[in-house]
Amino acid sequence: MELNYKVFGEGKPLIILHGLFGSADNWLTIAKDLAEHNYQIFLVDQRNHGDSPHSDEFNYTAMAADLNEFIETHQLERPLILGHSMGGKTVMKFAVNYADKWDKIIVVDIGPKAYPVHHDVILKGLKSIDLPNIKSRGDADKQLSEYVKDMGTRQFLLKNLARDKQGGYKWKINLPVIDKNIENVGEGLEEPLAIEREVLFIRGEKSDYILDQDIILINQIFPNSEVKTIKGAGHWVHAEKPNEVEELMLEFFR
Repeated sequence: MELNYKVFGEGKPLIILHGLFGSADNWLTIAKDLAEHNYQIFLVDQRNHGDSPHSDEFNYTAMAADLNEFIETHQLERPLILGHSMGGKTVMKFAVNYADKWDKIIVVDIGPKAYPVHHDVILKGLKSIDLPNIKSRGDADKQLSEYVKDMGTRQFLLKNLARDKQGGYKWKINLPVIDKNIENVGEGLEEPLAIEREVLFIRGEKSDYILDQDIILINQIFPNSEVKTIKGAGHWVHAEKPNEVEELMLEFFR
């Protein structure tokens, strides 16, 4: 699958993958900053997200294969790779399945363990929006607010609304397929990495995605890994503490 992407800078290739309901633009600010440090940054829309193609197949094996195809298509020699949340799961799957294709990996606020489905309310809210009849993003926001109370979360989700050719609204994400396959998003990783290559996990102090007890499993699957915690940050670490995330990235890549 030919994924949509944006590229910044020149130098060592670094691929960045967004999380569920996100897109390449989520990492735009950090990408532009890192491009000043001799990196060529590829911000990639994963399948069924952003401007990448839609597919009925939506699981980490397929998304890891997409990433491998992207690397081969662009002839990238052992790139650095970062993934946040769902993107982090894609990157972990890729790391194990294509162990000879990467240099260093950063996984942001997600672990290899299985996660129970916890996006039910968001999915209900998105499906509740009456796309054929809304006249503005404000209408969509009002309908979504019945399910999602946090304004910041709603603004993030509604970035997935786009205009169609008739002047109405459509979803950029493949909402029916994501809804149908939501259990795949929480799938755990069981195979350990067979090589001793470096992996950095970054977690938010206020997030519950990587708990202290999860570090045991992280070390079992990625023997040469470390976990760094960013104080005061929740799950959206890169949005809340971009400077701290950049510092950890640069330090690790050096």
